[in-house]
Amino acid sequence: MNFIPDNVSEHTNVYDVLKERGFIEQTTDDEAIRELLGKEKIKFYIGFDPTADCLHVGHFMQVIIMMYMQKYGHTPVVLIGGGTGMIGDPSGRTDMRQMMTPDTIQDNCNCFKKLFDKFIDFDEEWQYSGNNGVYSPGKENKTPEPGKAVCVNNASWLLPLNYIEFIREIGKHFSVNNMLRAECFKQRMEKGLSFLEFNYMLMQSYDFMVMARDFDCKMQFGGNDQWSNVLGGIELTRKACDKQVYGMTFSLLTTSEGKKMGKTQKGALWLNAEKTSPYEFYQYWRNVADADVEKCLRMLTFLPMDEVKRLASLKDAELNKAKEILAFEVTKLVHGEEEAKKAQEGARAAFGGGGSMDNMPTTKMDRAQFEGEGMGVVTLIKTLGLVPSNAEGFRTIEQGGLTVAGEKVTDRKMNITADMFEDGKLLIKKGKKKFHVVEI
Repeated sequence: MNFIPDNVSEHTNVYDVLKERGFIEQTTDDEAIRELLGKEKIKFYIGFDPTADCLHVGHFMQVIIMMYMQKYGHTPVVLIGGGTGMIGDPSGRTDMRQMMTPDTIQDNCNCFKKLFDKFIDFDEEWQYSGNNGVYSPGKENKTPEPGKAVCVNNASWLLPLNYIEFIREIGKHFSVNNMLRAECFKQRMEKGLSFLEFNYMLMQSYDFMVMARDFDCKMQFGGNDQWSNVLGGIELTRKACDKQVYGMTFSLLTTSEGKKMGKTQKGALWLNAEKTSPYEFYQYWRNVADADVEKCLRMLTFLPMDEVKRLASLKDAELNKAKEILAFEVTKLVHGEEEAKKAQEGARAAFGGGGSMDNMPTTKMDRAQFEGEGMGVVTLIKTLGLVPSNAEGFRTIEQGGLTVAGEKVTDRKMNITADMFEDGKLLIKKGKKKFHVVEI
């Protein structure tokens, strides 16, 4: 299943591969980790709290890292946070997360697992069981098959906890003074940090301790915003289990201006085609800033580094070829080659380079709506979701930002009529990069 070609790197140690691709931000011990990953095949974990029913592109960075680790023989432990999701991680947030019902959390966990199955090869017979409290270690039913990942849900050991036992045996290892200095808590102090959220570090640290104790998980990976939680887990495992474990965090996927990538006008860039269409997904990567092309090629594709450097070195109009390759490769990875080809065709048609309108975002409407006087153009673009209000629609026209069937719209009161459709289709363009087809 692994999508990574053998020629992705000349290195044989996955640490060097991750370093070469620019993923690694912080580690607890560079030399020890590089040696460990070079001489052993280890279990490592990344946690995903089920805050939605789908993964977004921010999660995808972590998925790619697990794919690299699996490629080089290590065992990914995908930790789905059915327990920690009950609380919510305060890291990187200025407000408290919306509380979810247990049913919603479970549904989200199930959706996450289905998406992970697309990218990672699991040993479905492996199971973890038995942890019924702080004093009751769990166990794995078998050693995972070589090269296969495993999946656990921390609800299996967090929900049965006795609060008094947990505070006595785990809470005693944490200094409140040190916790308050952690970045994940510091930025919340002004607006208020609930005691509920204050528990999160203890719970995530306990996750690491349980997995290190019960099935020899040796490393935790995460985004750079998880550094304080990773350190908490390492320290707790040392104190409570006398085991040495390690941590590594990765650069968040940000633009050259320091803003998080994967945000669109509609919200997050989702990996589910029903929430973000393959065309929209493709277009996002096709339109990244010139300064971000090299970083995206490094981190989000499996092209060899010499090819990444060649593409990133292109200038001016030639750089658009690199963006097209980037968009195609990432869309192929997430949605498959067929959908990537369709998205590419749609994009080429939209930008006048050939291709078919069949693959652009399309809305089917009743022909009767365009008979007679037809429909006002502003009403139409608002209906299609291209503008949020009539006022924004009028402004778009006044600024020369709306094109219908290849003609710039200058009349705010223009009507769209059935005779304007060619073969039942009408192409509408808002700004330079937003295209939509109306079909009757």
